[in-house]
Amino acid sequence: MMNGLIDLNAVDNEEEPASPSGSSPSTAVSESVATSSSAFCMELWHACAGPLISLPKKGSAVVYFPQGHVEHLPEHSAVAYDLPPHVFCRVIHVKLHADAANDEVYAQVSLVPDQQIEQKWREGVIAEVEDEDAGDVNKSTPHMFCKTLTASDTSTHGGFSVPRRAAEDCFPPLDYDKQRPSQELVAKDLHGVEWKFRHIYRGQPRRHLLTTGWSAFVSKKKLVSGDAVLFLRGTDGELRLGVRRAAQVKSGATRLAQKIQQFNDIAAVVNSIAMRKTFDICYNPRARSSEIIAPYHKFSKSFTHSFSPGTRFKTRSETEDSSERRCSGLIVGVSDADPVRWPGSKWKCLLVRWDGTGGNCLDRVSPWEIELSGLVSGSNNLVLLGTKRSRAAFPSTKPDFQLSGDGNEASDF
Repeated sequence: MMNGLIDLNAVDNEEEPASPSGSSPSTAVSESVATSSSAFCMELWHACAGPLISLPKKGSAVVYFPQGHVEHLPEHSAVAYDLPPHVFCRVIHVKLHADAANDEVYAQVSLVPDQQIEQKWREGVIAEVEDEDAGDVNKSTPHMFCKTLTASDTSTHGGFSVPRRAAEDCFPPLDYDKQRPSQELVAKDLHGVEWKFRHIYRGQPRRHLLTTGWSAFVSKKKLVSGDAVLFLRGTDGELRLGVRRAAQVKSGATRLAQKIQQFNDIAAVVNSIAMRKTFDICYNPRARSSEIIAPYHKFSKSFTHSFSPGTRFKTRSETEDSSERRCSGLIVGVSDADPVRWPGSKWKCLLVRWDGTGGNCLDRVSPWEIELSGLVSGSNNLVLLGTKRSRAAFPSTKPDFQLSGDGNEASDF
């Protein structure tokens, strides 16, 4: 485990005692969670990761894109360009982590090259849809609300204003017969640290507020206006809370990026792929680096459609307030994003123009990231959506990366 990072998949029979309210997460973090609450913690991790997070399931078939990987590494060895643009793999394990200093979440996925999956691709086999969500261990959605913090919420002299419906859904009921209804709330963060807040119902008009304990939480987590706070209530009534940093601020993102850079030794990845051994990929889902691993069924199915210029599409995007929205645009061309170093790569091979100015402002997307929605009227060289096309319409990939006969075989998934 990397120093200062918590493996939320680690499970103990007994949970370590929680530290006192407001104690330092760097010294009072429980490095494991009880079996009964591990699924609940994973639910919180997913909530903190944002609405667009999608993790592969253990044992599932995926495609790893080295080209996308090096884009998220400030420094990397030129040996990365010896890899093929698409590496077909099987998922060995998925671990969810949270940085002890700033609660930034990241994922660690263990992969092993799989020749059977690559053979399916060569034969044009389209995989069936899989349940690729590794964190979907609890089908029932807990009671949860997420609020973007205002300047008043982060003021040292103020409190946290909670929407009435959210308070009544997530918090224990107040006794409204009292003149000043109030109660003490205890909530655990991603590291198992307990935070205590006074929940009151007061003011004109009356509203729900978290007062005592809130300023200490804001100060310790270094929250600013624009960040979001999440509260979840489990079936047993236990409260959990998490933090989702503002996209434009990304407090502590540089620190996490440095840790990920140290972990992602691309030369080691190249060697492991050559020897058909297991290798680890570490990424920050809030930085959209989770795109470097795609489910094989999405990757293969995406090439059954035509992506001709003039085709309209839609996709999901995360807004500044950490909510999800639908974005749409127009495909204007198909070409290699880096024809010199990654000829024939399907990574970001679609040139697109986005509608308006909102949402994702990238001008390149990968075919498996979008959903075709229609055609521009007047285009006479386009086909109906859903018409199957041969992959020959796309540029061919570079010669296969030669795997040695030695090393670990993929087994028992």
